[in-house]
Amino acid sequence: MTPEARRAQLVSAALDLYGARSPEEVAVEDVTRAADVSRALFYRYFSGMEELHVAALGSVAEELIDRVALPADGPLDSQLADALDVFLDVVGRHSRAYVALLRSGSVVSTGETDAMVDGVRDHIVDLLCVRGGVPDPTPLQLMTLRGWVALVEGSVLVWLEAGRVPARAELRDWLVEQLFAMLGVTVARDPDAQFSTTPSALGTSR
Repeated sequence: MTPEARRAQLVSAALDLYGARSPEEVAVEDVTRAADVSRALFYRYFSGMEELHVAALGSVAEELIDRVALPADGPLDSQLADALDVFLDVVGRHSRAYVALLRSGSVVSTGETDAMVDGVRDHIVDLLCVRGGVPDPTPLQLMTLRGWVALVEGSVLVWLEAGRVPARAELRDWLVEQLFAMLGVTVARDPDAQFSTTPSALGTSR
């Protein structure tokens, strides 16, 4: 097995363990047992659990960035619903890792994990700006989009902690409606803060 494959195996084992317990409850022995490797081999790739946690949480952040997209065609509401479905799918499979990423007070929280979260946030805001035809958003537009991303994060945390109630589709649709409501309030206060929901906006902004 190549070094890259072995490292990926350990990260995958950690993520699998996170499915049953929070990251801070996972020890080196748990990972080596799950991956069927020795402690010596583990320490060949990671200095300790903190480094493995960062790598595992980073893989979740990277998956969100790689998979969440807003295509060029179709109305924004349906595109946004599709993007949220992908987001909720990734979060649903890695719920404890996602919670650890967002909880700044978590024992696995570091400057690196904070940067990962910021990377996901920036990715989503950038997607919305491009899709909305606003490569240079006004201050109110930027506050609106970043505020909506914060709403998504907070709502998903509550949703996970409440046993995934309401139904996922209901949460998704509510989040879509929240963005349009927030954009409406912003446009009412700032006529220059128009945000296109039509497919043509993407082609003119790139």
